[in-house]
Amino acid sequence: MIAVLMGGYSAEREISLKSGMAVYEALVANNIDCFAFDLTKDNLKSLWEKEFNKAFIVLHGRGGEDGYIQSKLESKGIPYTGSDSLASELCMNKAITKEVWKQHLLPLSPSIVASKENPPENIDIPLPWAVKPILEGSSIGISKVVNASELDDALKLAWQYGDALIEHWIEGSEYTVAVLNGKTLSSVKIVAENVFYDYDSKYFSDSTQYLCPSDLTEEEESYLQTIAMEAFRATGASGWGRVDFIIGEDKTPYLLEINTVPGMTSHSLVPMAAKAKGMTFEQLVLSILNG
Repeated sequence: MIAVLMGGYSAEREISLKSGMAVYEALVANNIDCFAFDLTKDNLKSLWEKEFNKAFIVLHGRGGEDGYIQSKLESKGIPYTGSDSLASELCMNKAITKEVWKQHLLPLSPSIVASKENPPENIDIPLPWAVKPILEGSSIGISKVVNASELDDALKLAWQYGDALIEHWIEGSEYTVAVLNGKTLSSVKIVAENVFYDYDSKYFSDSTQYLCPSDLTEEEESYLQTIAMEAFRATGASGWGRVDFIIGEDKTPYLLEINTVPGMTSHSLVPMAAKAKGMTFEQLVLSILNG
């Protein structure tokens, strides 16, 4: 019996429910015994009262992607999909992830951490800046700061979700590379009408364009996939995930972040990359489950 864990209590709850139901329906279509479970802050005990021998985690953000549910399942000896609790916790924190990548000499834009308790005084990073919460996904709470006078408002938004990361905004195009069971899938290029690939562009806009295969040359594609796999392994991530990049105007790929439980909706990028490889959504779900 498979427990499909979805919902949760992060800012990404709505998307997690959509992702979870898509996964649940794919498992049902394959005649796999499973049940959907909407995890909240106070119903974990109800989950343990059910009988299941594996969990398919489709919880985005805090509580599902930060190692919390993984550690709870580990304590019960129940296997689950995706990265373990330690890797999940690391990858959820953008600042720590960037430190790990820096140690591995992977390509990054310069950044600093900014907290309410320790606001930045002098920022030795060229404008424009990206200001983002350290512990949120789906581009929630992100601002582009073109003038230093805009920083306070950007930090106020980001600080609603905890500490913030201020990094140099790389002008360029956004790409993502999915990792599935030790292999990379074709990169996807994202062309959003908005200033950047924000929450609305990701999940609701019909004008966002996706190119898969992307417009990279064979050599550029191979390099991007190599960097993605190095970034994935450096964090200890496993199973499946997604590594996001900006390729600057100088053609240099800069790592943005890693997602250990990416979206699985109709607009999501991992299913898109799998489709380009000839995999159906159901085949992708089974591959993640059995990976």
